Amino acid sequence: MKQMIDALEQIHDLEEAKAFFEDVVKPSPLVKKALIFSEEAHLGQTRKSGEPYIIHPILVSSIVAKLSSDEAMVIAALLHDVVEDTSFRIEDIEKEFGADVAHLVEGLTKIDKMRDSELIPSDSDEKLIVSALSFRKMLLASIQDVRVLVVKLCDRLHNMLTLDALPISKQERISEETMVVYSPIAHRLGISALKNALEDLSFKYIFPDDAKRINSYLEDNFHEIYESINEFISSVTQTMIQNGFSEDDFEIKSRVKHAYSIYLKMQRKGISIDEVLDLLAIRILVKDPISCYKVLGLMHLNFKPLSSRFKDYLAIAKDNGYQTLHTTVFDNTSIFEVQIRTFEMHKTAELGVAAHWKYKGSESNVSNINLDWMQNLQVQGENIEEFYELVKNDLYSEDILIFSPNGDPFTLPRGAVALDFAFAVHSQVGNSATGCMINKSKATLLTELKNGDLVNIDTEGEEITRCSWIDTVKTSKAKSNMRLICKQRLNHINTLSGINILATVLQLNQPRIIEWLDKNDLMDSICKASIDNEYLKLLTRQYLEEIQKNSRFAGFLKRHQFKMKVYNFGSVEISSNTSISDMVFDYCCHPKAGDEIIAFKIGNKAHLHHKLCQHAYSFVEEETPMISVRWSTQKVFQYHLIVSLQNAKGALASFLQYLAKMDIDLMSIELGKEKKSHVHFCEIEMQSLEGDLAKIRKKIDNKHKVIQLIRHTNIVL
Repeated sequence: MKQMIDALEQIHDLEEAKAFFEDVVKPSPLVKKALIFSEEAHLGQTRKSGEPYIIHPILVSSIVAKLSSDEAMVIAALLHDVVEDTSFRIEDIEKEFGADVAHLVEGLTKIDKMRDSELIPSDSDEKLIVSALSFRKMLLASIQDVRVLVVKLCDRLHNMLTLDALPISKQERISEETMVVYSPIAHRLGISALKNALEDLSFKYIFPDDAKRINSYLEDNFHEIYESINEFISSVTQTMIQNGFSEDDFEIKSRVKHAYSIYLKMQRKGISIDEVLDLLAIRILVKDPISCYKVLGLMHLNFKPLSSRFKDYLAIAKDNGYQTLHTTVFDNTSIFEVQIRTFEMHKTAELGVAAHWKYKGSESNVSNINLDWMQNLQVQGENIEEFYELVKNDLYSEDILIFSPNGDPFTLPRGAVALDFAFAVHSQVGNSATGCMINKSKATLLTELKNGDLVNIDTEGEEITRCSWIDTVKTSKAKSNMRLICKQRLNHINTLSGINILATVLQLNQPRIIEWLDKNDLMDSICKASIDNEYLKLLTRQYLEEIQKNSRFAGFLKRHQFKMKVYNFGSVEISSNTSISDMVFDYCCHPKAGDEIIAFKIGNKAHLHHKLCQHAYSFVEEETPMISVRWSTQKVFQYHLIVSLQNAKGALASFLQYLAKMDIDLMSIELGKEKKSHVHFCEIEMQSLEGDLAKIRKKIDNKHKVIQLIRHTNIVL
């Protein structure tokens, strides 16, 4: 692929493009017809560089042909911009080139509805959302035929090769989208040749200084690097021939880690390029899987292996079809990564799904490549922000391999916890999981998994609501399933709370309220009354207007007041038609600003709970009077405080009482994390309406020694 990219970068003339195309594609009569059709359709059109536009589809088609011999894909690449940029329609494509080609071109046209010129500026907070939009469009357009994605990736590769003709700001925007959308898709499809090329091309525009330093190092050390690799290849070749392999049985390829991969390794480990252990590598290609293991034995017997750096992706392939044995060995003073695979495995590793389509037809054999992730991601997220948040870990993370008790392998993103594994097994397993065993030892469901772990999940019959764990799990399947259950649970609680709040306001029992709601077809909307104060007032008026028509209730209406009054307690706003003297957070749950909350009227006090608190739910079921509550629209600031307290009786109580007088709400507190003989360090997460950091520090410093006070960048509304 690198040789092809180098050649493509030098082509700026139509005749050169055609010659290159004919050399790579070896066009059939139908392909030649498509070339003429595309050339006539784009006649007179130019790119930003001033070159004839037709050069672009010709070279995109050449890249496609390099990856796959599928004729429909090659023709679709030639025609991929015809419907978007000319007067021709899909019906014209189908008439001239058949339904299969038309189907591919239609998918590519849907993706191209979002043009590069519509990308959000690089410094905008919306850029990742736009990337998610672009990615979702690609999925929707290609879910029925993944070949659409392959052609689109080739289209993006050639666009990246011609970015120099665009302004710097646009180069950065397109490169960012390529890095976060196109490259991960190439990885998921197993097309490492495209993935690496897209990453390196994006890298030089996004981090130009780092890319220049790494490429300069590789150029400056070129002769030393390849001399070292060639010596190692010679030693390996000799070893294999001496142990029964003939020269026709194998092939050895050299490889230097590509620039962006080097950069990531340096950033993750905080090391220099000299310390990257797998900078140099060779690939040994053999005829059959058994020979792979034989070669592995020879490597370990004749060169000193690093035992911690051995991976077997041959017996258990990655989801994208990748199969290879990885090991790392010493030879003289150098360290080499050795990848061992069959010739067929090498083709799959380089070309992924594109390696499996047969010429002239869309029949494919991709059974060893898992494309379920495409189907799963179609339904993730109700809005684009949520969609992006859900899929980013699935797409952009390194993988680990986890095993069920039966030995079934599951691929999860690095950082996944046991509950992610439970959902990977089945949604119902995740929803009802109660605990787990990891490598036959009891562990919690939030235990982070390591590559190769054996996990057994314990379950019970009922679904379990774990809304506070959503941010802890890593996979979109776990997050979306947990959110669905939480949403259903919240809807149920909102319905019960709405009935209870309306009954409290009207001072009636719940059966009478339910009867009235059913009669007026309002039961489906009563949940709004627990979260929308205006809707609660509307229902109250509607009920009162209805009973005013009955003279029997005239005395009742005179004796009772139904006007709602707003009470503010710090960051909380209470609405009630009866007097509320105070607001307290009960001991059982600790809602933070922005969390879903409910309030119960006990005496003249409002008792606040998290809406998903089990203790609160028992109050709801017992029909304890409830009142309307919400977080104030005032700005609430979050702080992290570390303060030193005397190791004396009552010191903590006195300090907390002082904070309460300052109208500070506590979110969490930890005492004695670090100890001295006479001092305790108290660490607190807290909220306040006061946004002046210096003012808060001064007030606390008047009574206690502040070690650290930090205001978080986020402001809770």
